Parts: sequence; structure tokens; C-alpha cells
Amino acid sequence: MNQLSQSVTRFILTCLIASALPHCPAMSQDKPDAKQQTFLSGTETASGVVFNDKNANGKLDTDEAGIEDIRVSNGAQIVRTNAEGRYELAVDNDSIIFVIKPRDWATPLNQDHLPQFYYIHKPEGSPADFRFPGVAPTGPLPKSIDFPLLRRVEPDKFKAIMFGDPQPRNVAEVEFMSHDVIEQIIAEEAHGAAFGVTLGDIVFDDLNVMEPHNQSVALIGIPWYNVIGNHDLNLDAKTDEESDETFERIYGPAYYSFDYGPTHFMVIDDVHWHGAEGDKKAHYHGGMSKQQMEFIRNDLAMIPEDQLVVLMMHIPLDGVRDRQELYRLIEKRPATVSLSAHTHYMEHRFIGEEDGWKGKKKHHHIVNVTVCGSWWRGRRDERGIPHATMSDGGPNGYSIMEFDGQNYTLEMRGANLPAEYQMNLYAAESVAQGDLEKSMLIANVFNGSAKTIVSFRVVNQQGEYGNWHPMNATTMVDPAFAAEKKREEEVPDRPWTLLPGPHPTPHMWKANLPADLPTGTHVLEVRATNVIGKQVTGRRIIRVQTK
Repeated sequence: MNQLSQSVTRFILTCLIASALPHCPAMSQDKPDAKQQTFLSGTETASGVVFNDKNANGKLDTDEAGIEDIRVSNGAQIVRTNAEGRYELAVDNDSIIFVIKPRDWATPLNQDHLPQFYYIHKPEGSPADFRFPGVAPTGPLPKSIDFPLLRRVEPDKFKAIMFGDPQPRNVAEVEFMSHDVIEQIIAEEAHGAAFGVTLGDIVFDDLNVMEPHNQSVALIGIPWYNVIGNHDLNLDAKTDEESDETFERIYGPAYYSFDYGPTHFMVIDDVHWHGAEGDKKAHYHGGMSKQQMEFIRNDLAMIPEDQLVVLMMHIPLDGVRDRQELYRLIEKRPATVSLSAHTHYMEHRFIGEEDGWKGKKKHHHIVNVTVCGSWWRGRRDERGIPHATMSDGGPNGYSIMEFDGQNYTLEMRGANLPAEYQMNLYAAESVAQGDLEKSMLIANVFNGSAKTIVSFRVVNQQGEYGNWHPMNATTMVDPAFAAEKKREEEVPDRPWTLLPGPHPTPHMWKANLPADLPTGTHVLEVRATNVIGKQVTGRRIIRVQTK
């Protein structure tokens, strides 16, 4: 019997031994990639107990019971614990065993509020020649790898904070984030978020900045999950499998899932790294490994079909090469939504037939606002912080998502701005009466989408309201961003980093002003209503003069 056949036999025997467990997934029929080949060619069996840590000391004490029916994974297969809370899984010499956190249970947190739900098995550790250290050698496989869980009742309706690309390149930029965003969130304790997620590009290539970054985010005081981004990789890695060694040391597995309340969250690693090879420079593309796809298949097969699934990644889903396989897995489910970052502008995309999606309704993909905006570029304000306006004209900031069964909402928050600041409005300061029909009102609704309805009305000096007029959706560059970009280019020896080029954005609306406005000073009031009826408003004052 050859080595591969022996490994397959061991896997089948493991499933038979674990027959008391409710689930033992079938082996993937796909041709294994490099990581899977290693996985199949030299395995051991990891085992342990998932237990109710009543005294929260992180140890399995004699009076603490195992928890039945908890999902545990090796990054490909998933098993459920038996009546005693026990599990068994195959591992190789580069594996992470992790618990899929169930509803009404919490995993321990470290001092930076990072969930501790995994065990890394790397007997020889990460490559020693990397610029940024990975995992130290873990030695032989422990006799029992036990996972503590803490009992926590979770409501059906809850909130989560979503960060895109904080991306500090050094500690000074961590301080920008701290003063511009973290202090604001701490002050808004009423946000009531159960946890937070960073959607990749936690830092900007210098992985030593991860630790001071984590310390700042930890001050928010809630569990914080992390997605790997293209600037979070070990750029000296030769393969994709080695590119996340430092991320693993600090945050654990690069892909995983967990439940909170009735909602299932799936963290996806969609950054595929290619090390330099011959004349080819090192680069990345949007993609997922076959082992990760095996995990996703197994994960989705073990949850109810009507459960809301929230997929969280770094590169937008419609930019991932092997997305069609993922589409096939989620398009028949009645409730899914996905989030990413990466582009440094905010956008709602509705993925349909034009991209190969075959579901009954289009898939909603949210490109989240970024914490660093335009990479902490632009003139500095009175606090010494760059204004960092995104290339779509929106402010840097973060989002708050609310989940309730199969339903969800998302609210954008601008950094150092009041919560109600949700749009930029543009109109002339003064307009001659005869030119009203040619004068334009433009609205940049930061969190707007193709399903947002935007209208405006005029309020005169007596407080009298006119009729609502529809505004038409368009794709264009934000006027203020374009003007600021031009002003910057005219400044010699700029002591700041130049803004990126403006991005034509679809969350813009425009309309002509009413031709019958009387002379005087008026308020243009804009109302944007999203698909669930939630409204945001903005106002712009203009003067109408005689010609």
C-alpha cells in the first residue's frame, strides 16, 4: 500500500472511530492543491474536548463538562463533538484546529480582545528567514487540544462594527486612527455593537504595526475579528501557503466561521499570493485555495438553509477568480450578503446574471468605507490628521451593521463627523432667477445604492415646505474631491501625500432646480430613502437673485 493510500485509509478509519459524532464529511473529489497534498501525505490525529469553562480559567477542570454538537475544523473537514464534547480530526505538520463558535457561547479573548478559538500545530514553526516572525515551533502534537467556551446568551437582533483598511504604515498612522475613529467609537457607547470586524489591510506591509494597531482597537472593548488583506502578507513568502505566517501568529486561521445570534459569519481569505519566480515579480490575485473551498462546502452543509450567511473578505467578491464555485454554494440560499474593502471607496454592488450568478435574486455585495480613507493622504487638519477623503468624495470612517433574522441594515459613519452627516450636496451659492432651470443640485449619498430613492424640496425663509422633486441617479466624480485634487497639485513642495485620482461613483444623484423659485434665501433639503425605508437627510442653502 503506497503512502497516499495509507493516508486515505487512516482518514476513513478516523471517520469510523468518530461515528458517534453527528457528521463526518466526505472527502473532496477535487484534485488536491499543494496544501491538500501535504495534508494527505502525512497525518496525525488531533483530539480534545470542547468544554463549558464555568470558572473562565481556560482549563478543563474535573467539574466541567464537555459540550455536545460543537463544530470543530482542521481547515478542510469539520466534525461535531460527541456527547462528552470530544472530537477527532486529522492534522499535518502545518495545521490549525479551530472551533466554530456556536450561538450563545463565547470564546476567550486575549488582552487585545482577539478571540482565542484555535490551536496552531506547526512542529517546526514558520520559515525562519522571513522579515516578520511567524509561529514559533509548537513541538509534538499535544495529547489533548481542549477548547474552552463561555456561556453567553445572544439576542436575535444585534449590531457589529465593520472596519475596512485601517492600513497604518507606522505607529504615527495608528495614532491617526486612534484620534480620528477609535475615540469617536468609544464616545458613542450607544452603538451597542456585539463585536467588530476588520475587512483586511489591517496594516500597510509593516507587520510589526499589527500589535500597536490591535492595542488601539482593543480600547473599543468588544471582541474583534480580522480578515487577511493583501498588505497583511509576508511579502517574502514563496508560496500562498506561507504568506500568512505572521497573520496566523497574531490572529489565527486566515479563514474560519462563527455564529452570533441566529446569524452565520464566514471569514474568507481571498488574497492568493504568488512569490517571485524567475522573471516574474511577486504579486497577488483574488482567489481561494481548494482546501478553503472544501471548508466552505462543509461549513455551509452543516447550517440551516434559511440561516443568514454573512461572507466577509478583503477583495470584492466580483474580483475573485474562482468565485463561480462560491456562487454555486450560496446562490440557492434565501439570505446571504457579503462585505469587502480594498478599493478605498464605498459601493453597493448587486451581482446578477452578467457575472454568472444564477440565484433568483441578485446577491448584495458591500464594499465598505475605509478607516484610512485614501491611505491617510491629503492636507492635515487642525489636529494634524490628514482629511483622507476617499476617491468617491466620501469621508473615511466605518460602518455599523444591524442583523435581525434574515434581515440586515448598514449605516456609514464618517470619521470625526456627526452620525447624521450622510451626504455632500453641491449647488451654486447664488443663482439668478432666469438661470434656475439650468442650475443643478448634486447629491453624493455616501451609503447610497441602486435601490436608494433620492428627492429634494425647497424650504423658504418663512419655513414653508415645497413639494418633493425626484433626483436622478448618475455616475460621476465628486465635485469637491476633484477640486481639492486640483488645488493640491498646484501647491509646490507639499508637506503631505497627494490624494489619489477621483473615482467616478454610482452613489450620485442630480436634478435641476425649480424654475419658479422666488428671490431670497432658501434651504434645499435632500432626502435619501433606502430599500428598507430608512431615511437620511442633508441641507444646502442657496440665494436666488434677480437677473
